[in-house]
Amino acid sequence: MAIKLVFFATPNIAKQSLIELNEDPNFEVLAFICQTLKPSGRGNKIIKSEIMTYAENNNIETIEVEKISKNIEVIEKLKAFNADFFVTFAFGQMLSQEIIDIPKFGIINLHASLLPKYRGANPIREPLLNGDKETGVTTMLTSLKMDEGDICLTEKIPLTEDTNSIELTEKSSNISPALIKKTLTGLFEGKITPIAQNHNDATYTKKTQKEDKILNFNEEATTLHNKIRALIDNFTCQTTYNGKIVKVLKTTINKELQGQAGEVLRVDKQGILVACKKDSLLIQKIKPEGKGEMDAYSWTLGSKIKAGDKFDESN
Repeated sequence: MAIKLVFFATPNIAKQSLIELNEDPNFEVLAFICQTLKPSGRGNKIIKSEIMTYAENNNIETIEVEKISKNIEVIEKLKAFNADFFVTFAFGQMLSQEIIDIPKFGIINLHASLLPKYRGANPIREPLLNGDKETGVTTMLTSLKMDEGDICLTEKIPLTEDTNSIELTEKSSNISPALIKKTLTGLFEGKITPIAQNHNDATYTKKTQKEDKILNFNEEATTLHNKIRALIDNFTCQTTYNGKIVKVLKTTINKELQGQAGEVLRVDKQGILVACKKDSLLIQKIKPEGKGEMDAYSWTLGSKIKAGDKFDESN
């Protein structure tokens, strides 16, 4: 007998989990629930996500909802599905106790960190900002308090000093289908006993602000390198040169050369070496204002930036 579920998600990190659950005969996806689409981008148009397009193309009933806990019509529909589980993955809304109580076996949330570390909305970025050596994905029982439910299973992901948020999102997406299927099957068969989190070990993610993307070379090179790789998925870090924005996409840390913060120490085919508060940062890939992505050295040929120059201190 197939395990019946309703899948709640908004971003594409959840797409692979929906696909594999839908295509596995041991599971039956009754509906897909997502946040109401809003206009975005330069044209301020409504663009369907890949996960929503997949659901519609595969005849999965798709329901958009703005505030699910206050939508009586959607709540009644959820009750009528008579589902064994609800599955949530970056759905983006808090659920009421009324909704939590609907499925027979509860609501299972996929969270892209090793809980209780990095509760909250930005679990992908935070371990990169902090230079962690590992992170992972956790399945947990949903409770009223954010990411505080009992843990079912975890899967670790090793991190290098160069892993960025785009790569980590893909890795988290790829390991999640097997983890959620193992979790649902184990709970359904009574073979998994969820374990309470140690709330004393909990840490919380911070909301990223637009000003966080500004590079301040008065910070240490390691701090800036971690920031660049953590924010590349959305808030691409930037500096300015001659009054024009230069988005920085890829860097490495150089512990040998130091100088005045913001000073260009060397320009060669490897890139642009810039002094920081401690150590220096080799900028390897950039996106100059009004242009496409390119290696940093190619940009230097046109900009004429050279050793001794400085990136603008305020941008």
